[in-house]
Amino acid sequence: TKGLRPGKAAGAAARPYPANATAGEAIERRFTRWVRFMGGLDHSVFQRALNRALLPTTRTIVVDRTPGAGDFTTIQAAVDSLPLINLMRVVIKVNAGTYTEKVSISPLRAFVTVEGAGADRTVVQWGDTAGTAGPWGRPFGTFASATFAVNSQFFVAKNITFKNTAPVPRPGALGKQGVALRISADNAAFVGCNFLGAQDTLYDHLGRHYYKDCYIEGSVDFIFGNALSLYEGCHVHAISPHTGALTAQNRRSMLDDTGFSFLNCRVTGSGALYLGRAWGTFSRVVFAYTYMDNIIIPRGWYNWGDPTREMTVFYGQYKCSGPGANHTPAGWTGPGSSPTRRPSHSSPSAS
Repeated sequence: TKGLRPGKAAGAAARPYPANATAGEAIERRFTRWVRFMGGLDHSVFQRALNRALLPTTRTIVVDRTPGAGDFTTIQAAVDSLPLINLMRVVIKVNAGTYTEKVSISPLRAFVTVEGAGADRTVVQWGDTAGTAGPWGRPFGTFASATFAVNSQFFVAKNITFKNTAPVPRPGALGKQGVALRISADNAAFVGCNFLGAQDTLYDHLGRHYYKDCYIEGSVDFIFGNALSLYEGCHVHAISPHTGALTAQNRRSMLDDTGFSFLNCRVTGSGALYLGRAWGTFSRVVFAYTYMDNIIIPRGWYNWGDPTREMTVFYGQYKCSGPGANHTPAGWTGPGSSPTRRPSHSSPSAS
């Protein structure tokens, strides 16, 4: 995603900071450039992913657990029926039911839509963790633990639940990360979906993604990765009985055009919750107009045990509400102070 830097998405050149700018002023400029950047992408990156869902459907495949009621009885079988190089929109309709299987979509099988009968009615689940032994006896690792793995561009999911059944791990337990969905490709959209798990529920790995009206549940780092993603109208729910963390964003360079933005969302749950942990040295997460329950640890963010990251991370709140929100005039939780101007998020219309 290099080349889509704040200040350039809408054709505007980035303005240099004045030589006499204070640290707070410099951070304010960075903050406003970021929210303008995310808003400017609405009619390009995020809207493009949704528009691709409107391409004429060349094929519809029906999946039903009952033999003979559909074309296939598993989602993976439906995926495997596609051409190895797919360039036309294919809709896989998954009828109501619980599908206990592990699903992977290969990189060249693009333009796939997976549509359930409702997020509460269609569930795909599996229970691998990072410590689960793979086919050759070695642990899977977090990457391969995913119940549903997407490696192809222009993927769309609607009205379906992705679940990893691994339980909430004890504090300090190793190898217990269990991914419900991993998205490792560009231009993806998720509308009305549930993501259920504990540690590392949603691996928002790489690419540009849009999440609309989704429910995301987990305990530790349950939205993590290095994607450029907008979460709009989503409900994020923490289930850790101990201390948890909502995000672990892995931006590792100032040149990475990545970060997580939460707009008009809700944060609820149990335990004490950090809004984010600085997995990457330049981790970037912003919450705007979001309700936060009384579970947020007052400092808001954790530096991953490295105090130097407090000088390079990019974390903020803007006009958030609820007992857990930062109600200071700045609304900024990190080095310096945040702007008081309204960010320019304008939401794309969902299809």
